Amino acid sequence: MSTKNKVRVRFAPSPTGGLHLGGVRTVLFNYLFAKNQGGEFVLRIEDTDQTRYVPGAEEYIMSCLAWCGLIPDESPANGGPYAPYRQSERKDRYRAFAEQLVVNGYAYYAFDTPEELEAQRQLIPNFKYSHENRLQLRNSLSLDESEVKKLLAIGVPHVIRIKMPVGETIGFQDMIRGTVSFDTSLVDDKVLLKADGMPTYHLAVVVDDYQMKITHAFRGEEWLPSAPVHLLLWEYLGWKDSMPQWAHFPLILKPDGNGKLSKRDGDRLGFPVYAMNWTDPKTGDLTKGFRELGFLPEAFINMLALLGWNDGTDQEIFTLDELIAKFSIDRISKAGAKFDFEKAKWFNHEWIKRSQNEKLLPMVKAVLKEHGVIDPVDNYLERVLALVKDRLTFIEDFWIQASFFFTPPTDYDLEAIQKKWSNEKTAFFNDIIPKLSSFEHWETEALEQYYKEAILSSGLKLGELMLPLRIMLVGGKFGPHVFDIATLLGREETVKRVKKGLAAILT
Repeated sequence: MSTKNKVRVRFAPSPTGGLHLGGVRTVLFNYLFAKNQGGEFVLRIEDTDQTRYVPGAEEYIMSCLAWCGLIPDESPANGGPYAPYRQSERKDRYRAFAEQLVVNGYAYYAFDTPEELEAQRQLIPNFKYSHENRLQLRNSLSLDESEVKKLLAIGVPHVIRIKMPVGETIGFQDMIRGTVSFDTSLVDDKVLLKADGMPTYHLAVVVDDYQMKITHAFRGEEWLPSAPVHLLLWEYLGWKDSMPQWAHFPLILKPDGNGKLSKRDGDRLGFPVYAMNWTDPKTGDLTKGFRELGFLPEAFINMLALLGWNDGTDQEIFTLDELIAKFSIDRISKAGAKFDFEKAKWFNHEWIKRSQNEKLLPMVKAVLKEHGVIDPVDNYLERVLALVKDRLTFIEDFWIQASFFFTPPTDYDLEAIQKKWSNEKTAFFNDIIPKLSSFEHWETEALEQYYKEAILSSGLKLGELMLPLRIMLVGGKFGPHVFDIATLLGREETVKRVKKGLAAILT
């Protein structure tokens, strides 16, 4: 593929807060398409609205992408041939294009003050600046040319607005939705250049996509209403033949399917909607993320890929490389995708089971450190992890499922066994404790066979003495195979716990 025809896509977020899982899915679909086509993925920061800029948000976005393994080929961090990649650093590029639109009759200067526009909003419900009222407002279409020149000369604050045509139908071919068309009469005259010289999203996205040679522009369907303005800008600036192909992704919906999934929904229903923890620097409010909850990035990405896309088979578990190989835009649904947190947890469970123990060790050590277990022996920890990882939904579950391997139980589920306790059972454990102390073949199969033979010799039933042993070792009715537990704990620790557990039962 030549450089001229190389696929180039971009993700262009505003640094205004946490990164919603919908935003990560937009990144993912862009990334998968680019890599499937041998193209390039660009991260561009759209920080033209300085009133909404949040310190730390840009670094947070890049950290999220790094955690997900979706590394941009070009970005503010690593540069590229079309730098700079922050719109605020490209500010001097936009005015000339806005002025060109005014000269060619496709845009105009508007001198209305914020107070005058607010007065209009108070008078007119759902006020919008458009062909219906622009000649009654204060702009270069309604004012004399000499007055306009005077206002510009003395530096009166103004914006530049697009002059939307009346009664035209414009459209484009969406790669997901097919033909999409709009009546220009229904679209207001959007601001292109603000009074502070900063472009709005509408002008900046077109100029930047053109200058960065973006070939495909993929975004959420909530941006569809902006499409007519962008279509006209590509035409009015003389770049129509260079306009990217567009695709508008379906929304990620609430679990009940009624509306777009929001942070508020996550708070209400008890699950995260951000990729990683985000702390609002103004309020200090913490919004939890998938990473901190214990999701593996592979599971998070896998889950997101299947929210609105499938490869046409029943396969559900995909590596990133498999997703790249199989991804195609025509397999993306037009309909919104319901978010199912239980399904998300299933993906994480499956990926934990499939992950190599060495990869999980650092995360598991972090969990142990939170509970006061410092520097566990790697070999021992790996053996514990091998026993319990198919029981983990989140990495944090490791403590619930395996804490007894590191600290002996202090509480016992005695209710499960005391009602059926007998003197014969007491005699059995008093008899087997010294035998276990001298048992030489301390490995799972030999230990299990020895214990079961001892039960049969006592005349008691197997089922009556398996649960008590488990509760003595772990404290409750949970955990992996009881003789795997005993083997890993070792002879001395096992005997100590059996003695302590028996004393608790008899107390």
